[in-house]
Amino acid sequence: MDHVIVALPLVIALVALALAFDFINGLHDAANSIATVVSTKLLTPVQAVLFAAFFNFAAYWMFGLKVAETVGKGIIDKDVVTPHVIFGALVGAMAWNVFTWVKGIPSSSSHALVGGLVGSGVMHAGTNAVVWSGIIKTTSFIALAPLLGMMAAMMLMMITSWIFMKATAKSAEGVFKKLHILSSAAYSIGHGANDAQKTMGIITVLLYSQGLLKGDFAVPGWVVIGCYVAMGLGTLSGGWKIIETMGSRITKLSHHQGFCASMGGSLLLFGATAFGIPVSTTHTITGCIMGVGAAKRTSAVRWGVAQRLVVAWLVTIPAAALVGAAFYEIAVLIDRAL
Repeated sequence: MDHVIVALPLVIALVALALAFDFINGLHDAANSIATVVSTKLLTPVQAVLFAAFFNFAAYWMFGLKVAETVGKGIIDKDVVTPHVIFGALVGAMAWNVFTWVKGIPSSSSHALVGGLVGSGVMHAGTNAVVWSGIIKTTSFIALAPLLGMMAAMMLMMITSWIFMKATAKSAEGVFKKLHILSSAAYSIGHGANDAQKTMGIITVLLYSQGLLKGDFAVPGWVVIGCYVAMGLGTLSGGWKIIETMGSRITKLSHHQGFCASMGGSLLLFGATAFGIPVSTTHTITGCIMGVGAAKRTSAVRWGVAQRLVVAWLVTIPAAALVGAAFYEIAVLIDRAL
């Protein structure tokens, strides 16, 4: 085991950095769970972020911590992780998140974190440090999450259209307004259950590397609470550029479409979380929004915007890995100089 034991203040600083990443994650990914309710004017932006923050936190009482365990020990071998690796991973992910947030690109915070962890871990211990089964499981959902989300949302559109076939447009839309609120709450719970757990895994493996965990590799309760609070505060800060991209630039949404998109995404997130798969909530909801647009007519989706998003998704892991590797080296050089 490659232990690098550092002073407790540095461990505390790295935990604070991880919570800062979770804050940025909430800020960056707020659009995932509220884009549909904002774009359809079901809720105001302020109401929507409060709503999402509450249900992000509610996930704590509803799901286990399988995703946290996958990130903590299923991407990079937990026995080679050092504080330098954690620093590189977090800075790599945060740098990419900030860049895409400024540009209004709904990229994946999850994949940015995975990329930063891989880049930093490989710089420290070579490719043998990589847990390939976890990488394959995670990266395969770059394609699967939007595709499955699109299929689920299209199926829901067809089923609900058939159920409400004889209803008037006004009465059906009134029902879908209420259902849209419920589905958006479910999506926020799914977002909190899957995304917040990734940072829990990072903090836990840091504590493990420093011998600060008692017993088996398990996420401490204070880490769970801290990550949910940080993500909730980030969500409260909003991400309006990304909301615009997700809620109106891909396709114009009705309450019917908004319900089907967020419910389809919720079902996928719940399933992935149950199996401990760290999926991208961004990819999921984007696929769902494209699905409900295409169910109406293929020309309703702005495929040029969707194409640019896919390019951003594909470069997220390698870009964050490069930045993570660079900051790992910077951390090592600073440590040697001191």
